[in-house]
Amino acid sequence: MTAPIETTGSAAQAQPEAVLEGAGGKQIEGRSLGRIAWTRFKRDKVALTGAVIVTLLILVAVLSKPIQAVFGLDPNAFNQDLVDPQLLAPKGSFGGISWDHPLGVEPQTGRDILARIIEGSWVSLVVAAGSTMLSVVIGVVMGVVAGFYGGWVDSAISRMMDTFLAFPLLLFAISISASLQGSAFGLSGLSLRIAVLIFVIGFFSWPYIGRIVRAQTLSLREREFVEAARSLGARGPFILFRELLPNLIAPILVYATLLIPTNILFEASLSFLGVGIAPPQASWGGMLSTAVDLYEVDPMFMVIPGMAIFITVLAFNLLGDGLRDALDPRGK
Repeated sequence: MTAPIETTGSAAQAQPEAVLEGAGGKQIEGRSLGRIAWTRFKRDKVALTGAVIVTLLILVAVLSKPIQAVFGLDPNAFNQDLVDPQLLAPKGSFGGISWDHPLGVEPQTGRDILARIIEGSWVSLVVAAGSTMLSVVIGVVMGVVAGFYGGWVDSAISRMMDTFLAFPLLLFAISISASLQGSAFGLSGLSLRIAVLIFVIGFFSWPYIGRIVRAQTLSLREREFVEAARSLGARGPFILFRELLPNLIAPILVYATLLIPTNILFEASLSFLGVGIAPPQASWGGMLSTAVDLYEVDPMFMVIPGMAIFITVLAFNLLGDGLRDALDPRGK
């Protein structure tokens, strides 16, 4: 007969913390979903680069007026002495690039391009961010309601989405922007132009995010936590705002970051067509529109605003892709 195995008192009374200690005596800690997503995002160097560029662009846009005041930049100041009176081209090479004008000057007028790029940055970002916010609000509300209630509500909202998607947005935007030239709704000038662009771009872009949210809601409404909320007596509004919306934040955030560059390009295209931001207010699309008739005289005048749009759109796309991979790694 074998003798019973004796256990020491310390081993019998071992604490859970001691069992959970990792290498080096450090206690293992649980991580939230946000912290896990941030860890994944930090590993993506391309997405981090996009985030840094986006942050710098936002800072430049927000601080555009102080930057111009500190460095003595005036986007509307004419410098005729920097332009060849015969060729109407900037004096010097590469569009008149110098220490005083790092990005050169405009043909004909001699206005500083760096100052106009900085001035135009806040216009593009305000229009893009405002229209994106409007699209997200309308799209999320319509998508959640359609996906959760289903039936005739889903059919009516889905048909509305199809109608908006089939609508000739560009033609409608041109007609509205061209008709509202003076004053309307208590606004005039630049504020009216920006408000019209935000409304037109945002109001007619919501079906894209609405479809995504609707599809996610159709999947989430059959999950166990929704059934548990129903069994406890929760009604529709409570389930919508307390159960479904928190689980839709990730796709909404990702799509919003991908929608911003699209809206930047749309604002630039409207300004390029002459129905966006009116001169003398600087805008990247307006600079490209002016450069069409002058690119043979000064190619740099078209390259620089084009690169500003390209870098901004690329940075937002890289950021959006990184957020999508961090928040939904199964999507890779």
